[in-house]
Amino acid sequence: MAKSTARSRAKTTPSKSTAVAAKKAPPVVVKETAPVVSAPEMKKVELIDLVVERSGIKKKFAKPAIEAALAILGETLAEGRDLNMRPLGKVKVQRSKEVANATVHTVRIRRPNAVVEKPAEASDEQGVADAAE
Repeated sequence: MAKSTARSRAKTTPSKSTAVAAKKAPPVVVKETAPVVSAPEMKKVELIDLVVERSGIKKKFAKPAIEAALAILGETLAEGRDLNMRPLGKVKVQRSKEVANATVHTVRIRRPNAVVEKPAEASDEQGVADAAE
């Protein structure tokens, strides 16, 4: 019985050729991948400028309205409430975690593939009166 035990142990230990091959294999270097960013992040100043450009209102009127809207959105997310605002999409809070000087929220944003805005003529066809009438 002693011989059969020695044979089974010999089979389970790696041979010298595989041990030598393992030592000669080049080391594998794992590189950390960075997230792909298509464009630089948008700051509040750029948002205000784009809203002024698109809407045609003066900057002095747009800035307080945008800042108030951003404050309300931030408070709503801090409460853990979801947002459903087209064309932005549906924003759902997945997790929240307190860190040193902030609260980190992990959110999921679901946007529709094609955002279709209703043309101005569509509201006239429904029989809606203008404000002047």
